[in-house]
Amino acid sequence: MSIYADVKKGPAIEVFALTQAFKDDSNPNKVNLSVGAYRTNEGQPWVLPVVRNTEKNIASDEKINHEYLPVTGLDTFTSAATQLVLGADSIALKEKRAFGVQTISGTGALRVAAEFLYQQLKRNDVYYSNPTWENHHKIFADTGFTKLHSYRYWDQNKRQLDLKGMLADLDQAVPGSVIILHACAHNPTGSDPTQEQWKEIADLMERKKLFPLFDSAYQGFASGDPDRDAWAVRYFVDRGFELFVCQSFAKNFGLYCERAGNLTIVQKNGATRDAIHSQLTLIIRGSYSNPPAYGARIVSKVLNTPELRQEWMGCIQSMSTRIREMRQALRSKLVELGTPGTWDHIVNQIGMFSYTGLNEQQVRILIDKYHIYLLKTGRINMCGLNTGNIDYVAKAIHAAVTSGSAASCHCENKL
Repeated sequence: MSIYADVKKGPAIEVFALTQAFKDDSNPNKVNLSVGAYRTNEGQPWVLPVVRNTEKNIASDEKINHEYLPVTGLDTFTSAATQLVLGADSIALKEKRAFGVQTISGTGALRVAAEFLYQQLKRNDVYYSNPTWENHHKIFADTGFTKLHSYRYWDQNKRQLDLKGMLADLDQAVPGSVIILHACAHNPTGSDPTQEQWKEIADLMERKKLFPLFDSAYQGFASGDPDRDAWAVRYFVDRGFELFVCQSFAKNFGLYCERAGNLTIVQKNGATRDAIHSQLTLIIRGSYSNPPAYGARIVSKVLNTPELRQEWMGCIQSMSTRIREMRQALRSKLVELGTPGTWDHIVNQIGMFSYTGLNEQQVRILIDKYHIYLLKTGRINMCGLNTGNIDYVAKAIHAAVTSGSAASCHCENKL
C-alpha cells in the first residue's frame, strides 16, 4: 500500500472552482463575477499601460541581472511601499521607527506577520471580521494560533456595517489580541467604517491594548486616491499605535501573478528595528528564502519616478471610476425592474466587491439557470460587469429574487 493511501482529498477552493466552472461553460451568456481581478469594459484583463512600458524598460536594461535579492527584498521597493501606505510626511518615518520587508504579495505578508506575532510576541488570540477573506483564518490557524475569533461586522438586515456589534465583540478581547482590520474596501462586503467610526474603533483598541494588523490590498484601487484609502492606517499611526500593515500590489498595479507585497512595521521607537528585522529575516529564510524581483522592480520604478507615478495615478482612477459606474448602473437597473428590497448598499459600498445580500438559493439560481458565477455568500466582483452584460445580470438577479425557486425562473433566452 502506498504511504499516501490515507491522504484525504481536501475541499475545493470556492473562487478557483467557480473560475474553472466558468471556463468549462459553453453558454454564450456566461458571466464571471467571482474572481477578484479587474476586467475592462470588454471583459478582458488589463495590463496597466504604465506597467507595460516599465516592463519594457526593465527588460532592455543590460545592468539588470537575475541574482538573488536580499532576504527581506528590494530596498527601493520596500521603502516606496512603506511610504505609500504611511505617507511621505509620516511622523513614524521621520523618526525612523517604521520600515518594510518584501513579501510574496499580501498573503505572504500576512503569513510572515502571523509567524512573527506567534513566535516572537507569543500572541495566540486573533480576531477577524465576520465575514472576511477566508484565507485570514487559514493563515493564522496554520501558523499555530489556537484562539481564533470573529467579530461582528456586517448587518445582513440593514446591509451595512454593524459598528455596535463590532465594538461589543472587540471589547471582549483579551489585551494583546491581534485584530485584523481591512484598511479600505473591505473584502467581501465593500463596507468601510467612516472616519468617525474608525476613531471609535481606535479608542476601544487603545483602551483594551489590542494590536492592529491592517490588511491593505486595495490602496488607490478603492477610491482612486491612495491617500484617502490609507486614512485609517495613518490615523492609527498618528495615535501612537504599534502595528503591522500587510500590503499587496496585485490589484492596484494589476500584478496578480507577480506576487509583490510588503509588510510594514511601525514601532514605538527605532531602537527595536534591528532585532525585529533580524527575526523577520529568519522567518523568511525558513519559508521561501528570498522574494521574487520582477514585480517589485516594476512597483519600485513606478513609485520612485514622478512622471510614472502620475501615470499610475491615472490608471487607478480609471479603474475605480469604472467600478463606481457599474455600481450605479446595477442599482439603477434593479430599481427600474422593481426588484424587491433596497439596493442602495451597492452604491454605498466601495472597491472591487459588493455584498449583494443574495442568499444561497438565489446564488444557485444565478449559477445553474443563468450561468452567472458568484460566491455562495452573494459577493460579486463589480469588475465582472460591463455595458454588454449589465442588463442580463440585472434581469437574472431580479428573476432569482422574485422567483423563490429555480423551477419558476424564466428561461435565460427570454432575458
